[in-house]
Amino acid sequence: MSKQGSSFKDALQNVFATSAILIAFIVSYLLFTQIMGSPVNFEGGNHSGKALEGNYLGIIYKGGFIVPILMTCVLTLIIFIFERAITLSRAKGKGRLNSFVNELQGLLASDKIEEALEACDKQKGSLANVMRAGLTRYRDLQKDKELEKDQKILSIQKSFEEATALELPMLSKNMVIFSTLASISVLIGLIGTVLGMIRAFAALAQSGAPDALALATGISEALINTAFGITGSTLAIIAFNYFSSTIDGYTFKIDEAGFSLTQNFAASLRSN
Repeated sequence: MSKQGSSFKDALQNVFATSAILIAFIVSYLLFTQIMGSPVNFEGGNHSGKALEGNYLGIIYKGGFIVPILMTCVLTLIIFIFERAITLSRAKGKGRLNSFVNELQGLLASDKIEEALEACDKQKGSLANVMRAGLTRYRDLQKDKELEKDQKILSIQKSFEEATALELPMLSKNMVIFSTLASISVLIGLIGTVLGMIRAFAALAQSGAPDALALATGISEALINTAFGITGSTLAIIAFNYFSSTIDGYTFKIDEAGFSLTQNFAASLRSN
């Protein structure tokens, strides 16, 4: 992949990220106002009144205007979970990485460079792309009679580093969204909780008998926002840890395969 191609992909990813958040907000707002706020979910058909008993759509609606923001966080999280899953699946390639690395090591040990290149073309994915760049350089350096042995080893290491530098950003792209959502979901939920408690205490502070409806509404708002915030944060943390470990596994395989190729090339130079 060229640097220009990488820049174009980055631009597309940025457009996708922005569009995903906007779409998630629009969908959340429509769900909140049109479905959860539908009069059929409330006593007397008035959404400012009490939600029907057991009607969770109406109960969630009573969480207030913070709820669609939290719903946006959750929907955005779901979108990027699918995005990361698809992207990392493509980065993995067609076969198992362990089998692919073992196959390459066997071909390199037998000095079958062309067969190793064909295996990369079949496997595809990030590891195969990096290995193909290294193998291509390996083949060229075998024919080079001018460079010293140390220069050849440095050259093949550099080709690996350049290829890896182009692939790794694609693997870790949008991971910051998971860590951001893990933090802000709790904070936004806390804002909703505080607003709900303010409303609840305001109902208690009235002269005479407390306003039972306002008190119940305030408590509902506090609890609903707390639940949404914790749920969004928990899912974001799980997704971040899972995808981070997956990316670390890919990176380890790239390093392992690159080390094997470099060592094999160095051994071939010593034998000549």
